[in-house]
Parts: sequence; structure tokens; C-alpha cells
Amino acid sequence: MNTEPIAYIVDDDPALRDALSMLLESVEIRASVFARAEDLLNSGALTQPGPACLLADVRMPGISGIALLERLREDGIEIPTILITGYGDIPMAVRAMKLGAIDFITKPVNHQALLELVQNTLRDYSPAAAPDAGADLLLQRFQELTPREQQVFQCITAGQSNRMVADELGISVRTAEFHRARIMKKMQMHNLADLTLARVTIQDRLSQSAG
Repeated sequence: MNTEPIAYIVDDDPALRDALSMLLESVEIRASVFARAEDLLNSGALTQPGPACLLADVRMPGISGIALLERLREDGIEIPTILITGYGDIPMAVRAMKLGAIDFITKPVNHQALLELVQNTLRDYSPAAAPDAGADLLLQRFQELTPREQQVFQCITAGQSNRMVADELGISVRTAEFHRARIMKKMQMHNLADLTLARVTIQDRLSQSAG
């Protein structure tokens, strides 16, 4: 039985399916494509052993990407899942992360970033740890921030501007901007939306640890 790493792609857009498949196979990652989530579920592919990850579009006819995540959780199927969408919907992204998605990316997809994400996911794959791996990594990065950076982190992910952060913490706006840039770099985030999603995941992980 083949246990080589594989990426399952579910998207109703044939052009995107083909593009993602060719992209992954260009770096020798096997890709298996499906037009609908129902096709993937009925195939039984997700019960096969070996390193695997799932790339699924959020908005699809029939079972959506979010509904697919819910179905997988109900069925006890643990596979690292990356959701792809054409819309930057933060509430939807938060819901996806709570359901166990390891990332939520928007179109147009940055090919190099996606390749690195898939390669790292497959390299670190562990069925028992898959849903928690991303959360643990985010928590580790957060804990490596300085106490002041953690304060700024909480402020900016609560929607405060640099001026509001400066006023609340008694620092200059320039210092607030400096801390913000350092936080983005240390947390390896590209924008505030991603950082805000990270806060939700970190809070969930801290709550679980406290419990």
C-alpha cells in the first residue's frame, strides 16, 4: 500500500484544481483531486495510512469547506486541513481554526507560500497530533514574545490602532509601531487578520492548558 505523502485537493473550479495539482507535483508531492467534497468522502481516501493533508475551497456546491471540516470531526478523521477562499472573512476563518484547520488562505494563492505550508505540514505529519500541531506552534511563538510585546499583541488584535496602543501603555507611537513590526516577524504573520486568528487559537490553547 502506498504511504507516500499526498495532498488531497477539493475545489469545484477545474482550472484551480489543475493548477494546484501541477504546482504540488512540480515538487514531487502526490496530488489527488476532487470536484466535490462528497466525492472525497465517498472515495474512502482519507482512511488510507500515511502523511497527508487536505486543501479545500470554502465555497463549493453541496458540502462547503467548513461543512467538510465539521463532517471530518464528526467522523473522527484527523487530517491537517488548509482552507482556501476568495473572500477575507475573519469570522469564517476563526470558525475554521476552531474546527481544526491549520491555515486559512485567500486567493490569489501565493504559490511559494502554499508550497512551503504543504511541505512543512507533510513533513511534520502525525495523525494523533495533527489538529494541535499548528496551535502548539503558535503558542510557542507567543510565549517567546517579550512581556511588552505580549501586551501590544493583545492590544492590536483587539482592534486598537498604534495611537491607542501608545496611549494605553504609556509609550510613543513610534515604539508601538516598532513592537508591532517585531510581533509580526516573530509570529511569522503577514497581516493583522492572520494575527487576530492566531490570538483565538492561542487563547483556546491556554484555556485547555489551564483546564
